[in-house]
Amino acid sequence: MVSRRFLQLDVFSPYSGAGNPLAVVLDGEGLSDARMQAIARWTGLPETTFVFPPTRAEASYALRMFSPQSEVPFAGHPSVGTAHAVLEAGIAQPREGVLVQEGIAGLLPLRVDGTDAAQTIAIRTPRAKVAEVATHDDARLRDATRNWNSGNLPPVLMDGGRRWWLVEVRDESSLRSIKPDWDAISGLAESTDSMGVFAYAKADAGQAFDFAVRAFVGNKRRFEDAASGAANAMLAAWLDERDALPRPRDAHGNARFTVSQGREIGFDAQLALIIDAQGDVWSGGQSRTLIRGELDW
Repeated sequence: MVSRRFLQLDVFSPYSGAGNPLAVVLDGEGLSDARMQAIARWTGLPETTFVFPPTRAEASYALRMFSPQSEVPFAGHPSVGTAHAVLEAGIAQPREGVLVQEGIAGLLPLRVDGTDAAQTIAIRTPRAKVAEVATHDDARLRDATRNWNSGNLPPVLMDGGRRWWLVEVRDESSLRSIKPDWDAISGLAESTDSMGVFAYAKADAGQAFDFAVRAFVGNKRRFEDAASGAANAMLAAWLDERDALPRPRDAHGNARFTVSQGREIGFDAQLALIIDAQGDVWSGGQSRTLIRGELDW
């Protein structure tokens, strides 16, 4: 048996048990596609990542990421969590505060700020684009968003490697009271080749975050995601597109906002989004390693 270093992390949370769980296999060499898929199915977590030596000089490390059902080209929380694991294991060190991840989506930089418990990592996400702007009375969305109190912005289908329907809800309390119709959300996801519906609302006054969000994954999986780095990056791109960011850009041209996600399913993730002067979106937060061990497969 080959023993491989194995970690389980909590991503996008400053304290244990509140973020999105992630499994990381630090020694991926020698594993076939089928074995990586089998391990991801066995962990049962939203994603499992496998770390490899980089094949390009610019990269700090390479990775592949799998959901229990299939390989994933890009996702935010596995990218941020794997960077945390790589740093902790001493596999790579940032150059001028930046790591470079090599994966299906290409070379993507990650900013590393702070140290130890206060360390935050943010990945520059692939550029998201507007695939389609819909209307509040669009027949395709009607059942999936029935009885939701609509916000001002129109529903939009965003494409950032994965596709999500983004739907604004009138206020935070309305968002948090949504009871998803899984049949309708799954039908929408399948008919539009999307992940499902990402609902968002401006935070109530006095909150420590700017938006509350909920991510309803349709298709065969049918679950609410605890923390969605890539989907929140699409939200940032959409708000920037519509000049709807919660505050103006700073002196360096950066716009920032924070997001609360997962409370309705027993989590309390906190994500930080930055839209830089070039229009790129960085999605990040803190991570914690909860399990360290070895995997015999």
